[in-house]
Amino acid sequence: MKGSLIIIGFFIAGVICGYTGLISADIAQSDISFYALCALLISVGFSVGNDPTTWQRFKALNPRLAWLPVMTILGTFAGSMAVSLLLPHRSITDCLASGSGFAYYSLSSILITQYKGAELGTVALLANIAREIITLIGAPLMVRWFGTLSPISAGGATTMDTTLPIITRTCGQQFVVLSLFHGFCVDFSVPFLVTFFCSV
Repeated sequence: MKGSLIIIGFFIAGVICGYTGLISADIAQSDISFYALCALLISVGFSVGNDPTTWQRFKALNPRLAWLPVMTILGTFAGSMAVSLLLPHRSITDCLASGSGFAYYSLSSILITQYKGAELGTVALLANIAREIITLIGAPLMVRWFGTLSPISAGGATTMDTTLPIITRTCGQQFVVLSLFHGFCVDFSVPFLVTFFCSV
């Protein structure tokens, strides 16, 4: 939760700086976002490769539960297409690109901004932050109403980091490995799916 509030704070600060002219527009339109994206990808790869038990945990998973990331992705696509019906000024591919962030707002918003512009990038940022916050706040109700797998699916790419503690607390310690596996798979799909829908 604290991390999400920090990100929102930086976003608001950026809006204020851009609106008031405190930061030059030339800086905002430079390659800084590309280098930030490269740094994010390196850090994700480092965090996965730095844990020697990651692959052992993945191998021990029940094979049937391996379908959970696929169902999360398909469910998000279905929701994104349904939302596109309510937003006639946005194409289905725009909505699918935003949804394909799976709460990985830092990476997806940069990619979408590069491909589709700042407006859709901002929409994707806010939508994906909202997904993470809803998971953090609503996980206990999700477990009660929809079952123990629902917070994992709702958390998207964040289930291997920011939403893992609340998932462990509400779903149980036995779902930690599944949550890590789910987050890894969904996280890995983000740059490919976002880029694909932005390019269509």
